Amino acid sequence: MLEPDRTGVQDSTRGGDRLPAAWREFIRFCKDLRHGEIERLSIQDGLPVLAEVTKRKIKFNGPP
Repeated sequence: MLEPDRTGVQDSTRGGDRLPAAWREFIRFCKDLRHGEIERLSIQDGLPVLAEVTKRKIKFNGPP
């Protein structure tokens, strides 16, 4: 049986298939951003906790 790590979530490298909520939120943020930069990302205990500065880029040529 797999043991949860200290964040309470099974590690996918040990056979678990759950992605922590913090990573799901970060991925959703990136998807919503579409084009841009994240200048500073804070990670604690292997999880994203804070993006201090973000910039959004908008392309004026090509498909949306």
